[in-house]
Amino acid sequence: MSLPQTLAPSLTLPRAWRTVLALLRSPVAVRIATGALVLWAAVTLSFAAVQLAPGDVVDVLIGEQVSTPALEAAIRQEWGLDRPLYEQYLLYLWRIVHGDFGRSYILNTDVGDLVLSQLGPTLKLTGAALLVSIVFAVGLAVLTAGRRWGSRVASGLELVIASTPSFWLGIVLLFVFSFTLKLFPVAGDRGWQSLVLPAISLGLAQGAVIGQVLRQGLERALEEPFALTVRAWGVSSLALRLRHALRHAALPAVTLAGWLFGGLLGGAVITEQVFGRPGLGKITVEAVLAQDMPVVLAVAIFSAFIYVVLSTLVDLLYLLIDPRLRDRRARH
Repeated sequence: MSLPQTLAPSLTLPRAWRTVLALLRSPVAVRIATGALVLWAAVTLSFAAVQLAPGDVVDVLIGEQVSTPALEAAIRQEWGLDRPLYEQYLLYLWRIVHGDFGRSYILNTDVGDLVLSQLGPTLKLTGAALLVSIVFAVGLAVLTAGRRWGSRVASGLELVIASTPSFWLGIVLLFVFSFTLKLFPVAGDRGWQSLVLPAISLGLAQGAVIGQVLRQGLERALEEPFALTVRAWGVSSLALRLRHALRHAALPAVTLAGWLFGGLLGGAVITEQVFGRPGLGKITVEAVLAQDMPVVLAVAIFSAFIYVVLSTLVDLLYLLIDPRLRDRRARH
């Protein structure tokens, strides 16, 4: 039964509200809300880790630092340990939202400042490793896709590289290019030369995995009718792969690259130790050995934040790669 025409306009939402609802249903808003939910879960798990750790919460937070009554009182006040558990949780959320990660009682410094000071070198290494993986994956896939023997050789090479631990590859690279040929520094963070070997050792394995997926997508794309049409226009094989087929094959590879970024962050911890680089890896290892819980929690939350930001950017990149996704989501 339809409503009378005189009542229909009164039930229509105002234009401003329709605009707000459309924005809330947009892919960008949905992805941001999902990322915020993941971050909330990461912060909640970090709070639960402190509460569920064996022993007194104060002892967990102090770590190896010598305890004094004044220090214990300061910690109880800072974390609100004399309040009910739900108030402690809300206080913890409030502090994290405002960028207050507490103090490292072992290093006697602000945890947020400590992590931020080491975040730059880690992001620089991770970004360089991601660039290495993309260049390696795209280059090898474009050159070998659809070519029988080239595809087989590339698949075997990618399998070997993907199965090789990054720290072992880093040691080999150090021996050959630093100790023997003396082309790159052994350790430290002094210019782009010190970034080459760590980025290669960290990024090649991820690039091998992405390359396998990208090659399969390219081979499927080269069998599509549009590829035959483009060939009929006289376009070269390389131009066909780079300008036409690569766009059709990129979506699964982009999805995988965003997911593997978490592996790059985790691998950076070991790689920084192998190459003696500053970064989150160094302070994480030192914090774990010293049982410096505030630093460990802050690194975990920062890593989750970086991963969420990149995943959101990857999801939005889908809309640029494949316009059909924009049309499909707009209809829904």
